[in-house]
Amino acid sequence: MGKPVDPPASGGDIEPIDLKTALEERYLAYALSTIMGRALPDVRDGLKPVHRRIVHAMRVLKLDPDQGYKKCARIVGDVMGKFHPHGDASIYDALVRLAQDFSIRYPLIDGQGNFGNIDGDSAAAMRYTEARMTDVATLLLRGIDENAVDFKPTYNEEDEEPIVLPGAFPNLLANGASGIAVGMATSIPPHNAAELCDAALKLIEDPDASLDTLLRFIQGPDFPTGGVVIDSADIIREAYATGRGSFRVRAKWEREEQGRGGYVVVVTEIPFQVQKSRLIEKIADLLVAKKLPLLADIRDESAEDVRVVLEPKSRTVDPELLMESLFRLTDLESRIPLNMNVLSGGKVPKVLSLKEVLSEWLAHQREVLIRRSQFRLDQIERRLEILSGYIIAFLNLDEVIRIIREEDEPKQVMMRTFELSDLQAESILNMRLRSLRKLEEFELKREFDQLSEERADKQALLASTELQWQRVAGEVREVLETFSKKTKLGKRRTIFADAPERSLDDIAVALIEREPITVVLSQKGFLRAMKGHGVDLSTLAFREGDALKFAFPAVTTDKLVFLSTNGRAFTLAADKLPGGRGQGDPMRLLIELEDDQDLVLGFVADPAQKRLLVSTDGNGFIVPEGELVSGTRKGKQVLNVAEPARLAKAERVTGDMVAVVGENRKMVVFPLAQVPEMLRGKGVRLQRYADGGLLDVKIFAMSEGLTWSDTAGRQHQRNEADLLEWRGDRAQAGRLVPKGFPKSGRFT
Repeated sequence: MGKPVDPPASGGDIEPIDLKTALEERYLAYALSTIMGRALPDVRDGLKPVHRRIVHAMRVLKLDPDQGYKKCARIVGDVMGKFHPHGDASIYDALVRLAQDFSIRYPLIDGQGNFGNIDGDSAAAMRYTEARMTDVATLLLRGIDENAVDFKPTYNEEDEEPIVLPGAFPNLLANGASGIAVGMATSIPPHNAAELCDAALKLIEDPDASLDTLLRFIQGPDFPTGGVVIDSADIIREAYATGRGSFRVRAKWEREEQGRGGYVVVVTEIPFQVQKSRLIEKIADLLVAKKLPLLADIRDESAEDVRVVLEPKSRTVDPELLMESLFRLTDLESRIPLNMNVLSGGKVPKVLSLKEVLSEWLAHQREVLIRRSQFRLDQIERRLEILSGYIIAFLNLDEVIRIIREEDEPKQVMMRTFELSDLQAESILNMRLRSLRKLEEFELKREFDQLSEERADKQALLASTELQWQRVAGEVREVLETFSKKTKLGKRRTIFADAPERSLDDIAVALIEREPITVVLSQKGFLRAMKGHGVDLSTLAFREGDALKFAFPAVTTDKLVFLSTNGRAFTLAADKLPGGRGQGDPMRLLIELEDDQDLVLGFVADPAQKRLLVSTDGNGFIVPEGELVSGTRKGKQVLNVAEPARLAKAERVTGDMVAVVGENRKMVVFPLAQVPEMLRGKGVRLQRYADGGLLDVKIFAMSEGLTWSDTAGRQHQRNEADLLEWRGDRAQAGRLVPKGFPKSGRFT
């Protein structure tokens, strides 16, 4: 570090500031501004500042549901000019979303004109569209003129705006919210308002009600676009208990018969916030790429409602399997996150549970009720004071008229003469002459009595917590009645169901185009897949010094098993093999095969078949082929062998007898039943040797006899009587092979 440089003498008033401290302060200020003023909704009214300002500006413009529409440009201008000093595009985007019935469960704005669609098309420019509030917005504003909430100065201090709306509608959960702040985010899916009101009423009745009790009323999310939630009740409960989780939502579909056994699948509802046009485009791309082998075509026949038609490849295709393959690869299944990170009390960012959110909303409703009641009580007190003065004036009308006509300061004289307050005297002086008629006196007394009764009611309400909760419950019931499930808007749209039980293997196979291939492995370990069966292996080209080791037919949907000399089984998917145009890829890039090991054979795994695994030291056992399949590059150890022994053969079980030949050219024949079936291990001894080991093994049916081929290619067969002297039990040494047995000591 060099010596610090002193500021120049003429540099003015310079104050040294620690950079780290300055950055921390400024970043914290930015983070708090984003959290409080932009990204997180208030738990009480469920709105972010921009939405709150839009609704408030529309109230100022008197855009009530029963009034005419006004241009959105006018609304955006007022919001930007008076309350929200940000860009007009962001304000209009927020306004448009509040009007879209596919984006928001209970729209706050009634839009007229093009407000976009579910295909992702944007709304028309704000100069072309018009808007007014819906009944939901008026509920959120109810009581705002009655001192229900506090106001704060706007950004330029020329006007005032509400800190929070009264929020008589459970907006946070009913319409949901999403936003990304600094270091935190929120994501709340929409819910059914009637269910929320039922749960709130239960919470008023029993503040200690458990989450399970509330979930008897709230089934789960209720998306504006419908769909099917396939999560279990336990997963849904955990999400609501912690305030964090997610929901798996699938498209709603049905099978539509076409005649002659044919059918199509019709999708009528898609997951929330999925653009239909992009969804169809993605499915079409997968179709072209041959990644949806069960699907033949897709058509969009949507008008006002969603109708996407999926045409299967053939009438034999299982529609459930077709849809499972689509759910796996496309947005027909979507995961909607739940993160109830909101401003608790309008000040503290906090992740709340379902019960805490409802409790805070109800507490806000009670506070609004108390403030509105106190406001009304103050109005009543003022009016009663004025009415008392009016009544005194009527009882002393002649004297009041005389004082007004003759006195220089009639107000002061009246206050002294009749013991009136300043307000009463001022009100009498401002009274119109027409109010002096006889009938007005009776009206005043009747109004006085009515207001006195209402004052007693308000005083009782403010003095009793129980009465306050009764009144809140009554208001919640009104909302429940307005948005009940019997109404078009309140009817539940999202349903709940269990996903069909389908094995992962079935779904994986459904995603692969079924084509015949021939698997080819060279002696130096290069693997490839030739298209088709019946490939002429003699024409295959190999690298210099390399040649064919083995080849076998398969189809692209098969699982291929390769066995190594150390008894490990490796699995490869047939559709993932390198193509046959080149000379193949090294097998060691596909599996983790040790350097000193080699592959013995490969085959298509058939869970219905079994294999006899045999080592060169004469041990072996039977294993189902399905147990040889593994899911890792390392494979799985099946036959345990100790050096220098190795895996010699893996014969498919196709008979009832076993013939074993050793390097000493001795053969023993014994029943297959003597060989146990195991999943892994060393196995049992099949033949005993003084020295050397096993050379070959064959499984055959005694009824058909034992066959082998000599060096000239001639077939030799020995029946049961011919094999009598070689018959024995496993682990015996056996006798020298029959005459005519190949000098190689192998059956083939």
